[in-house]
Amino acid sequence: MMSARRLRFLVFSVQKCLSRLADKCRGYCSVSVSSTSTNETDETRVSTFKTKLSSGPTFHDFIKSSSGKSSTETQQEHEESYLPEESGLAQLRKVYFETYGCQMNVNDTEIAWSILQKGGYVRTHELSEADVVLLVTCSIREKAEQTIWNRLKHLAVLKKKRLKSSTPLKIGVLGCMAERLKTELLEKERVVDVVAGPDAYRDLPRLLALAHGGQRTSNVLLSLEEAYADVMPIHHSGHSAFVSITRGCDNMCSYCIVPFTWGRERSRPVSSILEEVRMLSDQGVKEVTLLGQNVNSYRDVSGDGASNSGLGSRLSRGFSTVYRDKQGGLRFADLLHHVSLVNPDIRIRFTSPHPKDFPDEVLQLLQERRNICKQIHLPAQSGSSRVLQTMRRGYTREAYLELVENIRKIIPGVSLSSDFITGFCGETEEDHQQSVSLIREVGYNVAFLFAYSMRKKTQAYHRLGDDIPAEVKKRRLEELICTFREEATKVNTRLIGSTQLVLVEGESKKSSQDLCGRNDGNVKVIFPRKDLLSYPTDTNPVTVKAGDYVLVKVSSYFSLGKPRCRITAIKGNSDI
Repeated sequence: MMSARRLRFLVFSVQKCLSRLADKCRGYCSVSVSSTSTNETDETRVSTFKTKLSSGPTFHDFIKSSSGKSSTETQQEHEESYLPEESGLAQLRKVYFETYGCQMNVNDTEIAWSILQKGGYVRTHELSEADVVLLVTCSIREKAEQTIWNRLKHLAVLKKKRLKSSTPLKIGVLGCMAERLKTELLEKERVVDVVAGPDAYRDLPRLLALAHGGQRTSNVLLSLEEAYADVMPIHHSGHSAFVSITRGCDNMCSYCIVPFTWGRERSRPVSSILEEVRMLSDQGVKEVTLLGQNVNSYRDVSGDGASNSGLGSRLSRGFSTVYRDKQGGLRFADLLHHVSLVNPDIRIRFTSPHPKDFPDEVLQLLQERRNICKQIHLPAQSGSSRVLQTMRRGYTREAYLELVENIRKIIPGVSLSSDFITGFCGETEEDHQQSVSLIREVGYNVAFLFAYSMRKKTQAYHRLGDDIPAEVKKRRLEELICTFREEATKVNTRLIGSTQLVLVEGESKKSSQDLCGRNDGNVKVIFPRKDLLSYPTDTNPVTVKAGDYVLVKVSSYFSLGKPRCRITAIKGNSDI
């Protein structure tokens, strides 16, 4: 009964409101009606409207300011700066970087610092002095992400201590993890102020300006074009440097998060890469590593590269891709050719390649150019053709072994390294043993071995199950590690008695009396610190220092997780 009464009252109220509204509208819209016919009245109204329309204000009158100000004054009054007003405070702020993960993140740190330096920031290497802490993160494996979460808890304590200071501490997360976990990073414990994905580093000055103003901001938009071609990274790595040539990946391996955190594959123009390598050469850098998630699928379609429109992709024999053939552009062999000519005394390395992109012309160039290191990273991921198909790798075990044979035929003495994932979805014990046997059959100098970690967004996450128990993964990983060490010892002991050219990196971590460096095959060598002759005909010895090339005779080999060679050293000239 009460509901019915309320409904009738509501209907009555609505009717009253509509009645009042109608009366008001009639007051606004009332016109004098003559005794002429309705048609005549309509014609009069239309005629009157047309007259007023022709003599009324134009569109330009509407966009003029009602205050009579000029358009320039109006624009200046309403124009807003892209960045908030900061009165030059960025000039006083210090930024501290922490870098996690792969070499791409090391290079991205240098790119981000280059951009922020132009924005007026000062870099500090002391956390206690920082006004801004930026973590350049990795999201490839769960362990890498957990490291960042633990670090954020520590930084939260520092941030809390700085709450009442004139410059509160701001914390930013950049890179893969920012792209993948934006919402969690901003909301979990509310520690992070800025989140920026790998394609958003140009936006860092604006994001930090907003953060200093009290806002929590993010930009994780992926780009189809961003390669930071016009940003010269600021290198702080002594006599070795990383140069990014590609970003993103199109391979879409079922286990891999990279296409979703770094986006589609795009390549930096050859001219931009050569400019950076020349700059590094002028700075005295002796070793350059070309970087990319799929570095050897490089394809420059800008400028001169666009003229090669008739050339399609050249793949290793027996390999395929999930994407269509890419036409045109300068390829990886073209880039290597140009980079190797910048300075014949600079060593050239590259990582990380995909086995599918090693046509013969690339291998032959590696053999011909003495300053391109005879070392190839050849990620296998598994020794089982069935697992490789599930991983969407585009090759079989047999095709991989045929490629290894072809590489060793064209480049005798080449050093090979690889990646393996154990415990992938559906991997049987037989599949695992095939990975063990592949390691024995190939004989790698270096290998990176991991237990599988499921990543959201990947095809494996949506279509497969992480069905291998953790203890089984751990056992299989230990078996792979033991097998690799046994075979690496056999491979690297063959260096005993040979003479190797080593680029000196600096003092050995084990002893201040020793120096360390790497040979052409990327094997670490340790040798006693002493003055040596530059040439056999010299009479005055010189002090060996970082950046020197040293000829060494290998006397022994030992391994503590990584291969190392103990050697006796003779100073050589700087020619490779």
